[in-house]
Amino acid sequence: MNLFGKVTRASLYLVAAFGTAFAYAVEDMQGGPAVMQMNFTAPATKIMQEIHWLHWMMLIICAVIFVGVFGVMFYSILKHRKSLGAKSASFHESTTVEIIWTVIPLLIVIGMALPATKTVVAMKDTTNSDITIKTTGYQWKWGYDYIKGEGEGISFLSTLSTPREAINNLAPKSNTYLMEVDNEMVVPVGKKIRIITTANDVIHSWTIPAFGVKQDAIPGFVRDAWFRADKIGIYRGQCSELCGAEHAFMPIVVNVVSQDDYTKWVEQKKKEMGAASDDPSKVYTLEEQKERGAKVYAANCAACHQPNGKGAGAFPALDGSKVVNGPKEGQYNILLNGKNAMPKWAGVISDGDIAAVITYTRNAWGNKTGEVIQTQDIITTRAGK
Repeated sequence: MNLFGKVTRASLYLVAAFGTAFAYAVEDMQGGPAVMQMNFTAPATKIMQEIHWLHWMMLIICAVIFVGVFGVMFYSILKHRKSLGAKSASFHESTTVEIIWTVIPLLIVIGMALPATKTVVAMKDTTNSDITIKTTGYQWKWGYDYIKGEGEGISFLSTLSTPREAINNLAPKSNTYLMEVDNEMVVPVGKKIRIITTANDVIHSWTIPAFGVKQDAIPGFVRDAWFRADKIGIYRGQCSELCGAEHAFMPIVVNVVSQDDYTKWVEQKKKEMGAASDDPSKVYTLEEQKERGAKVYAANCAACHQPNGKGAGAFPALDGSKVVNGPKEGQYNILLNGKNAMPKWAGVISDGDIAAVITYTRNAWGNKTGEVIQTQDIITTRAGK
């Protein structure tokens, strides 16, 4: 093939690549950013409507000041330059001018501060909420605990559901790439939802642009925010605080539904939680624990230790690990209490899931201990601490 042919083929590949990228870009993401979006996300709450108004009001004021100040400056430079024969005036201070350029900016600042303060105060008023949800940031997922109101007692983890193949460019990317989860937060429309944020490891930030909510989640501290969604629909956000290697992989999805649908969801979720609860006396086979453990590992561990167990960076390999292949009590302790970059998993996932994932890691890849860890083993270990 001659040089012209090679260049032509390369050009066609390049055009095809851009065409593929554009094909994904031309679709608005449901509940997420829109194509060619230049403004804030469309508001779904009254607070976000006020933020929109404040943004444009202050932008217009600043633009008028910019044009006025620089207009006078450039006019003065052009019309009163030496080449036109302009003579500089000789005068000192002017009390009138001093008063004018002090009073007018003061009035402008007050005019901007009053509505802004009103909105900020409203953003912090979390009283009289209908439902309270504790939101915990983990590396790298979100935990939700419904602690007050309808749905009290519901608890689950929300993890990125985008396939690893898509992330590694081995499969097509969906329109909700990196903005989709396995378990959405579900809330009823028109109800005041109080969000209590904290974190299990490092600082995260729970953010939904359409709600006007961005609240840091800090280990050892509790912060709160609130929203009242006015429209039924899906709303998406992301962790907005750099929290580690997988920071881009912990999206937030809130599903706002009608009151009737919310009640049905609560009933269904509680049934699922009841069915999933472990019987401590049940004895599982090796294959049963490995099958369950593989799912737990994929959802909670693979992001750090890699799907093949080879580890990465600060996260050690589990394949051939002395800890995984050594006394099981040592692995119990690490998963329950954490160590170095490894967070503690006690209270985050169930005792049954901990038992299953330990069984899986001790019998996956090149690890062949043959040991089966039961739920009761984890309960006994925790009780002995």
